[in-house]
Amino acid sequence: MAKDQECAAAASCGRESCEGCPSAQGGAPVDFSAKLGEGSSVKKVIGIVSGKGGVGKSLVTAMLACAMRRTGKNVAVLDADITGPSMGKDFGVSGRATGDDIGIFPLETTTGIQLVTANMFLPNEDDPVIWRGPVVSGMVKQFWSEVHWENIDYMFVDMPPGTGDVPLTVFQSLPVDGIIIVTSPQELVSMIVGKAVKMAKMMNIPILGIVENFSFFRCPDNGKEYEIFGPSHLMQTAASYDLDVLARLPIDPLVATACDLGQIESIESEAMDNCVKQIEMKLA
Repeated sequence: MAKDQECAAAASCGRESCEGCPSAQGGAPVDFSAKLGEGSSVKKVIGIVSGKGGVGKSLVTAMLACAMRRTGKNVAVLDADITGPSMGKDFGVSGRATGDDIGIFPLETTTGIQLVTANMFLPNEDDPVIWRGPVVSGMVKQFWSEVHWENIDYMFVDMPPGTGDVPLTVFQSLPVDGIIIVTSPQELVSMIVGKAVKMAKMMNIPILGIVENFSFFRCPDNGKEYEIFGPSHLMQTAASYDLDVLARLPIDPLVATACDLGQIESIESEAMDNCVKQIEMKLA
């Protein structure tokens, strides 16, 4: 066990033991990185993570992609939530994967966002993905290496919640420039955010900031804001982990309707526009 603790790669390789690892024997650290496919170009990769499910991480991913696209950038979304893919539904795109001898073609949304999601590879979109962790992780690497990503300025990676196989694979295999943590107002989020923060630090991944979803509901009749999920703990949580607050998003029935109709690109959000400006500054 002492050797495991002393190994520089032990915190990031995902092994349960250092037995057989070259790093533990004084050799070179294992390289888990995946190569980008022939002819592809991706300049910046941003992971969207959450410590738990149900906080609207996929919605935030979609809205960030749309906001970045409105700035004129070439944008892609890699849906790494393999067992719970929702990006196709949000953007209103569907269809089976096609490709050529070099690789797979991504789907393209109405505004030109390039998208790849597990539903592209299923006979029916409502078929469940019942795969073990290594297979799921392998598909994420294929999305990166075998898809034609054409001249992408910013790629947003929608990851499943938690700190399991897929986030580990993304952090190890993709050249992630930074992550955004999505949370909600409840008090328990401090602990959940802490897990995501600690994982990112162990993997040496920069944290660009935190986005709070479901922050409040603005009544259309009187204009007042109501904290449906209770008082926000965002500022205390951000201060505890020295995180920048990128945005606070309200509960908005119009956004929910747009997602249901596959029209998320029709939604414009001042909060998201400000968020992407901060992202560009941080990654300049």
